[in-house]
Amino acid sequence: MKALLAALLALMATALSAQTVQINGAGATFPYPIYSKWFDEYHKAHPNAEINYQSIGSGGGIRQLTNGTVFFGASDGPMTNEQILAAGFPILHLPTVLGGVVPVYEIPGVSAELRFTGPILADIYLGKITKWNDAAIRLANPGVSLPATEITVVHRSDGSGTTYIWCDYLAKVSLDWKKTVGVATSVNWPVGVGGKGNEGVAGLVKQTPGAIGYVELIYAMQNKIPYGSVQNLAGEFLRASTETVSNAAASASRNMPKDFRVSITNAPGKNVYPISSFTWLLVQVSPKDKVRARMLNDFIHWALTDGQRYCAELGYAPLPKEVVALEMEALKKVRI
Repeated sequence: MKALLAALLALMATALSAQTVQINGAGATFPYPIYSKWFDEYHKAHPNAEINYQSIGSGGGIRQLTNGTVFFGASDGPMTNEQILAAGFPILHLPTVLGGVVPVYEIPGVSAELRFTGPILADIYLGKITKWNDAAIRLANPGVSLPATEITVVHRSDGSGTTYIWCDYLAKVSLDWKKTVGVATSVNWPVGVGGKGNEGVAGLVKQTPGAIGYVELIYAMQNKIPYGSVQNLAGEFLRASTETVSNAAASASRNMPKDFRVSITNAPGKNVYPISSFTWLLVQVSPKDKVRARMLNDFIHWALTDGQRYCAELGYAPLPKEVVALEMEALKKVRI
């Protein structure tokens, strides 16, 4: 009888352990392609783990985590102290990958790769440069025949970490931008039309002759939209790539703040793409649901190690080993 009872208890324990655990998250569209890949690969190895992620923008992810409607959030712009305080519980920022935000454009008759300086991009988005054959653009692109086409500025309509990265860069290269627009996931745009998500901006640019927008590199690649090179602090015009984005993290890796909230736009050094950024998972330090917390913790360990091998094929740069080591220590703070 005792043996039978023990067998039944063992069977029940096995059944419980095999139950599917669902974890819901929401936030940034910037890392959505790599996150989708990760969740799928992790599920293959852990069939009882089902991680659902809504690609709604960084602002939405922060809001839903704060409201308790998701178990974790994701953002390309670090939460402010005020946002963390408003959430009412400690939140850990964990960098997951590195990506580059690129200027995409659709100019009929122009097949050349365009070059942009920071001030040119700022002045376009401030509404100061309104035509593609503006003198400043022509000066940066000698030999390129640029039409007198009106520039249609496309930006994000939702709260967006990609917007945060874009504005963070523009504020470093344009005092006018810093004073009049500033840096946030949502800003008051001086000009332009809005698209929802990286997908929305990419779609609007692709279907609008004369348009310019900003998206994470993989969205430009997937949609086959031309994207330009941007001048860095060393004076080089560079396109975003896994190498040039990785180089932007070099100084940050050596001087990473304990809370991981760091900006690497307009980073110093050669062969550095200037509109680069980490993107973060937003994780509760003291979650009530320990089962989900343990599973999410295990997933994050996997994503920071084995999962990094999927980065390059999707246009992201893997994390520096020094940053991963710091994150492994930080994960110990999560009470699971």
